[in-house]
Amino acid sequence: MKKISLIFCFLLLSFSLVSCNKDKISNDISIEISQSSKFSKDEIEEAIQCVKDNFSFPGATLTTVWYDEKKSNYLIEEYLENGNGSINGVKVENLIIILSNFDVDGSGDNPVLTPNTTYSNYKWILIRNDKNSDWEIDDFGY
Repeated sequence: MKKISLIFCFLLLSFSLVSCNKDKISNDISIEISQSSKFSKDEIEEAIQCVKDNFSFPGATLTTVWYDEKKSNYLIEEYLENGNGSINGVKVENLIIILSNFDVDGSGDNPVLTPNTTYSNYKWILIRNDKNSDWEIDDFGY
């Protein structure tokens, strides 16, 4: 009986370590928020949390997430002219672009991302229905 208990504890420990390795969102993520005339700090933090919660690229680890209003405004213009914003009717006050960096280690089965690469300035386009709605990812990429 002792032997079975010992084996069970070993298996339980092994599975818990495996699940920790699958969590690719590190607690060491660098978060940077620039001054904003458009959004409150809480609104920006909610958008960043949405990105963190939805980051799920196999074999990739999110390292930095930030909001830079100047870059965001430039990218918003592009999105409204050529992206989904040109057809979905989203208002500028309900649109935010968050940027991120992440590392791909190649351990995941991902045919799109290049193994052993750092992706920089990766954009996440988030929209909401109104100021009281949650942010949702509308698009992401370069």
